[in-house]
Amino acid sequence: MYSKAPGGISWIDLTVDNASEVKDFYANVVGLDHMGQPMGDGEYEDFVMTTPEDSEFAVGICHAKGPNQDMPPQWLMYFNVPDVELALQQCEKMGGIVIRQKTDMGSFEMGVIQDPAGAVAGVIRAKEEK
Repeated sequence: MYSKAPGGISWIDLTVDNASEVKDFYANVVGLDHMGQPMGDGEYEDFVMTTPEDSEFAVGICHAKGPNQDMPPQWLMYFNVPDVELALQQCEKMGGIVIRQKTDMGSFEMGVIQDPAGAVAGVIRAKEEK
């Protein structure tokens, strides 16, 4: 499902106020498994969910805290871009809105944009791929 190519989708996650409860919802309704230990900074835990047949990462279920505190409750896909800063500049040039400026997330950097029609998506770049 995921692609590392520019323009491909490399990740999908959900940001909600109650990630612990919502992860159980998706485990029971669509059959996702919780993978290993929750991810987080000690104050709260975000979750990586996988499909039962494949241990590759499937989706993230995150709390609306920390870097996600301003995110609306929605599934958000992240498109690969070669340069996050340039993608954010192009978004504004083309009539979109930058919801989240370039953010360092360890092994990658990302931003969140809204297109002129109001749809929201993420842009992401793995640091080792630049």
